[in-house]
Amino acid sequence: MRRAAITAALLGLAITAAPAARAQHVEPDLQARIAAPVANGHERLHCRGLSDAEAFVRTELFFGLSRPGGVVTEQDFKGFLDAYVTPRFPDGLTLLSGVGQFRDASGTTIVEGSKLLILLYPRSDRDADSKIEQIRTDYKRAFQQQSVLRSDDASCVSF
Repeated sequence: MRRAAITAALLGLAITAAPAARAQHVEPDLQARIAAPVANGHERLHCRGLSDAEAFVRTELFFGLSRPGGVVTEQDFKGFLDAYVTPRFPDGLTLLSGVGQFRDASGTTIVEGSKLLILLYPRSDRDADSKIEQIRTDYKRAFQQQSVLRSDDASCVSF
């Protein structure tokens, strides 16, 4: 997917949170407080000011619901979640429903239903990346998708 299409998809995604999945307010300067550059170009997570916080990764996956010949139904997506996502991340996740849009290669704006999956997991989880990539591959194969957008960020998490 071209950079413009990714930007459009991110900017065009209008998320409607389900009642059971409400986001908490996060201080606007939190990212500046938790990430400090180190010599090798990577960021080290510092959870300053949050005494009981742990260093986690936040991964967001954007799933389009249009597919050749129809759409991915709520039942289809629930089946996918139960079979491919929950077994890999049994400790919890958040799923939001929305509408996304992007511009295709011909310049046409495509609008479709979407799902935003939010995963929070410890930075020490060495298997998380491969589990997430397998989820993306499984979804593309199961529902004839060209891509599943992925976004990763560092987070301080307190339970």
